[in-house]
Amino acid sequence: MPDLFDHAAAEQIAGESPLAARMRPRTLDDFIGQEEMVGPGKLLRRAIEADRLFSSLILWGPPGTGKTTLARIIANKTQSHFETLNAVMAGVADIRRVVAESKERRRLYRRRTILLVDEIHRFSKSQQDALLPHVEDGTLTLIGATTENPYFEVNSALISRSRLFHLNTLTDGQVITLMRRALADAGRGYGRRRTRVDDDALQHIAHVSGGDARNALNALELAVESTPPGPDGVIAVSLAVAQDSIQRRAVLYDKEGDAHYDTISAFIKSVRGSDPDAALYWLAKMLYAGEDPRFLMRRLLILASEDIGLGDPMGLVVAAAASASLDYIGMPEGMYPLVEATLFLATAPKSNSAGSYFRARAQIEAEGAGEVPDHLRDASRDAEGLGHGKGYVYPHDQPGHWAPQNYLPREIAGMSFYAPSGVGYEQAVEERLARWREAQRKALGVEGREGPLLSQAEIDRMKRER
Repeated sequence: MPDLFDHAAAEQIAGESPLAARMRPRTLDDFIGQEEMVGPGKLLRRAIEADRLFSSLILWGPPGTGKTTLARIIANKTQSHFETLNAVMAGVADIRRVVAESKERRRLYRRRTILLVDEIHRFSKSQQDALLPHVEDGTLTLIGATTENPYFEVNSALISRSRLFHLNTLTDGQVITLMRRALADAGRGYGRRRTRVDDDALQHIAHVSGGDARNALNALELAVESTPPGPDGVIAVSLAVAQDSIQRRAVLYDKEGDAHYDTISAFIKSVRGSDPDAALYWLAKMLYAGEDPRFLMRRLLILASEDIGLGDPMGLVVAAAASASLDYIGMPEGMYPLVEATLFLATAPKSNSAGSYFRARAQIEAEGAGEVPDHLRDASRDAEGLGHGKGYVYPHDQPGHWAPQNYLPREIAGMSFYAPSGVGYEQAVEERLARWREAQRKALGVEGREGPLLSQAEIDRMKRER
C-alpha cells in the first residue's frame, strides 16, 4: 500500500516532469482541438461523460494531437480499472498479466478494465492476436493510440471490433492557446513566475511546431528555462529567443509510415501535373527529413517513362544521367542533378502512352497469345522445311524504309494498341503512324480495330501483377 513517502516521491516526480506532461489536460473542457469528436453533444464526448465506453477505440493521428491525453481523460472519468501498456516496451507476457488480472477483477468485483496501448502499431501481429479474444469477449476495452494508418498497421480483426477516430493536426491558434494556458497556470505552468512572451515568439513556435502541442510546449519550456530574468526580474522571451529554442522545423516524416507514402505521392503527382514549384517543395521536405535520394531518383526514372514517355524522350535520358550523376557525386552535391531531373520532368510535355502495353496484355489475357505469322518466324532454322520467313519484306529495301505488311497474329491483324498522345514529340509520331496504319490496313484488306479499352482500376491490377 502506498505510504506518505511514496506520495511525496510521486509529487516530486510530477513537479519535475516536462512542461508538456504537467500541462496535459485532465478534463474534456480543458481539451483543445478535435471538436468534431469531443465537442459538446458529440458521440464520443457523451460516451465518456456518461462512462458508457463499451466499444474499443483506435485513436489515430499525428504526434502531439491529444491521443494519449484523451485516453487519460477517459481514465479520469471512468469507474473502470485503467491499465496502460506502451507497445515499444511491452510483450505478450505483459498482455497475459493484464488479461489475468482483468478476469480476476471482473469475477470478484464486477469491474471492467480499460487498457490503453500506446503506439499500438509497434505491436507485432502475434501480440495483437493475443489481445483479440479478450477484446471480443469484453474482458478488456481497448484504447489503441497510433500515429500510423491503422488499416495498414493494426489487425483488421481488431479494427472491426473498435471505433476508429482520426485526430487532426492542431491549428497554430490552438497551439498558441495551449502555450498561453501554460504561461498562466500557477500550479503546473509558469503562472508564479514573472514571464513575458512576445506574440510573434508564440506565433513562431506554434508555426514551426507543425501542429504538435508537445513540441511547442517543449520549445516554450526551453525558452523560459534558459532565459535569465532581466533587471526588472521578468523573463522576457522574444522572437530571437523563440527561434533559438526551436531551430529546426519538426517535419512529420517516418520512412516506414504514412507520411513517407503520402509525401512521395504528392511529389510524383506534382511532377506529373507539371507543377515544378510543388515538386520542389515536396522534394525539399523529403530530403530535409532524411529520405534516401536514390529512392527519389528511382521514382523519377519510372515517371520519366510512365508519365513523360514519348512526349519528350529526353526525359528518360535526363533522368538516367541524373541517376548516374547522383551515384557518382553523392550527397549533398548530388542534390543538383536530382533537382535538375525533377524540374525537367515537371516542365516536360506529358504522355502516358507507354501504358498502351497494358492494352496488349489485356488482349492476351482475354483471348490468349496468337501464333507468330510464318513470314515473321526465324528463317535461319526452318526456312526450307516449313517455309518460315517466306514472304517477309525487308523494310530497308522499300521506299521510305517501310513496307505495309502484317506484324500481328492473323486473327487480330489491323488491331491497334498504341495511342500516341499528340503532345510534344508524339505529335509527329501520331501523324506518320496514322499514314502507316491506313496504308497497312488497306494493303491487308482489314478494318482498323482498337485493342481493349481499360479502366484505371484494370491498369492498376495489371501493374500489381506484373
